[in-house]
Amino acid sequence: MTDFPTNKKIILFDGVCNLCNHAVQKVIQFDKKNEFVFAALQSETGKKITDYLGIDTIKTDSIVLYVPNQAYYTKSSAALKIMNELGFIWKLTQVFWVFPALLRDIIYDYIAKNRYKWFGKKKQCMIPTPELTAKFLD
Repeated sequence: MTDFPTNKKIILFDGVCNLCNHAVQKVIQFDKKNEFVFAALQSETGKKITDYLGIDTIKTDSIVLYVPNQAYYTKSSAALKIMNELGFIWKLTQVFWVFPALLRDIIYDYIAKNRYKWFGKKKQCMIPTPELTAKFLD
């Protein structure tokens, strides 16, 4: 798949979720090595990537980390892989790898299931500011 940058890790996120948008802002803030770009799952680019990877967005509708030509990660594994790249304090989250993915994902799914109720939902996907436009695919 050549439509996407191969030198960046791509984070697919729920573009209408307030929690997800806040998380994207935190990743941008702490991504000092400029490793990540973003696409909303609802966007055309997000749909192309999930189709290419064979991901059913009905089952995984909140976060996907795609490392072109290597692998992709979903749910808690995606979150932990992302946080590992964000600097010292975020590396402390790596302790959660000791728990099996099944257990981590039960907790992740519970939060994901309730994210709109707890954090709210936007009517449309986040529109990046002009200075952040380069960080978003589409």
